[in-house]
Amino acid sequence: MADTPKLSEVEHVKDASNYLRGTLAESLINPITGALYPDDTHLIKFHGSYQQTDRDLDSERKRQKLEPLYSLMIRVRVPGGVASATQWERMDELADQYGNGTLKLTTRQAFQLHGVLKRNLKKTIQGFNAVMLDSISGCGDVNRNVMFNPNPHQSRVHEQVYEITKAIGAHLTPRTSAYWELWLDGESKYSSVPNEGEGDFEPIYGKTYLPRKFKIALAVPPHNDTDIFANDLGLIAIEEKGQLLGFNVTVGGGMGMTFGMPETYPRLGDIIGYVPADKVVDVCEKVVTIQRDWGNRENRKFSRLKYTLDRVGLDTFKQELNQRLGFDLEPARAYEFKSSGDAFGWTTGPDGAQHLTLFVEGGRVADRPGQQLKTALREIARFHTGDFRLTGNQNLILANVAPEHRLLVEATLAQHGIQVAATHYSGLRRGALACVALNTCSLAFAEAERYIPQLIDRLDGVLAELGLLQDDIIIRMTGCPNGCARPYLGEIGLVGRAVGRYNLYLGAAFNGERMNKLYKEMLDEDGIVAALTPLLQEYAQNRQPQERFGDFTIRQGYVQPTTHGQNFHA
Repeated sequence: MADTPKLSEVEHVKDASNYLRGTLAESLINPITGALYPDDTHLIKFHGSYQQTDRDLDSERKRQKLEPLYSLMIRVRVPGGVASATQWERMDELADQYGNGTLKLTTRQAFQLHGVLKRNLKKTIQGFNAVMLDSISGCGDVNRNVMFNPNPHQSRVHEQVYEITKAIGAHLTPRTSAYWELWLDGESKYSSVPNEGEGDFEPIYGKTYLPRKFKIALAVPPHNDTDIFANDLGLIAIEEKGQLLGFNVTVGGGMGMTFGMPETYPRLGDIIGYVPADKVVDVCEKVVTIQRDWGNRENRKFSRLKYTLDRVGLDTFKQELNQRLGFDLEPARAYEFKSSGDAFGWTTGPDGAQHLTLFVEGGRVADRPGQQLKTALREIARFHTGDFRLTGNQNLILANVAPEHRLLVEATLAQHGIQVAATHYSGLRRGALACVALNTCSLAFAEAERYIPQLIDRLDGVLAELGLLQDDIIIRMTGCPNGCARPYLGEIGLVGRAVGRYNLYLGAAFNGERMNKLYKEMLDEDGIVAALTPLLQEYAQNRQPQERFGDFTIRQGYVQPTTHGQNFHA
């Protein structure tokens, strides 16, 4: 008889949790500490929250014999990134009332509130639930916020795909009533609440949910603005004469890895076929259930779908998927991606509607000296009759601006020091992504969001001298190798190794279809600038027409192309 697999600690916690309840109720009312009980720190993630500390204060608090300053980060789901003005106002209010006074727009089109104390967690969740937002499965071993281009008014196809995005998110939301019981006293204005009298049962996830987190994104070519291939499951819309036909299906993407473990690696998804639009929700469910049944529950470092695929083989996975579906996926159809970034400034939709895409550095909505972005957006929310839309690149779209409000929007932004023109920022800054990292992320080895503006200031000086200041180059920085800002898809990728030290990666594709590769290790700021300056000089002098920086570094032999996750470290 085969040995029973040894399950990870988190698997035992989930199994004993009574559908994600655990002892959270007791943790929340324990007045002795600002922290949760250890097992509950795992379960709280399924409810959309992470326990954190302010690492800037840890040493001083330890010296004073105080426990760390514990707080909670809350991730609020926004399917497809579309939020109403009322929802924006409420999130802004909660950030001031219970958080640290800022909003973080994430690389998965969600809101994050930081610095929420344990005693305020329930009141905060009730606050955004009252405007039809929730945080269930914002984190945890479930499907996360489903991503899509945040402007469904861009075309009829975009509108159709946005509706499918919402349907996938709703279908894969956990069915447990624990969320409503713990935070909302059993009541909810949101449609996901279980029907009265129904017992807890997870028809898709089962009692122990998935082995690890699961991510889904959709995109309409030629714009890969959700980085389709970085997701466990990607859906590439196929249209004909302005009508949505279906989707090419990709599986097996994921950005995380662990330093010193070459058997871990980032990976881009593989295209496995095409499915008509009316069957796509079923495909999503069946892919999730295969990962539920086949994923590694012994070692969480190998629990993502990408490792399941490389262990069992893509053909075996496709055969199982076809069997569970009861039909075969069709051959993939032709498509082309040209970019993975956002289009800044004012745009006009096919229906004549006006939309303004604002650059938000690091996705952090805050008031700073000379730039009161948070205040400006709060004032706009009070009269704006359209939407606030979070992009997958940490930026914000003021969508469907009424004609009579355009000048008022511009005046409000200008009054608070916010620039609308994309050319006010360099191409490098416009294409930058950064994770939160220090001071709140417990996994971070180095800075990211707080530091990357300083680094870009120096690199912009180099670019200006070379005449490249407005050239779009994708730079991404994370404080650790887990890849939350998708650094392995940056033409310039920087991954923190220690405080002030980064690994430098080069060679990703501008359209998100090729990862980068390690170029130099353990560089400080001077080392990064010194390494990139001669490459940028040569790029300015010797690039081919329309050649992107990532392609140039490969053509010139600075790095070899990464063709698959398993040769990422080669």
